[in-house]
Amino acid sequence: MREIEVYIDTEEIAEFFYQELIKRGYVPGEEELEEIADITFDYLIAKCIIDEEWEEDSY
Repeated sequence: MREIEVYIDTEEIAEFFYQELIKRGYVPGEEELEEIADITFDYLIAKCIIDEEWEEDSY
């Protein structure tokens, strides 16, 4: 299996859903879009499509 590094930006996900919902006649609020982006991110983790890595800040 080949491993690739992917960066997931929830703000980018929210913008994508916003544009797609507007095309379909919906007008979502900012709060709803943030929730959709978070749910999408959680879905990708649950399906093992991505692996969330935590990086600790060095002080």
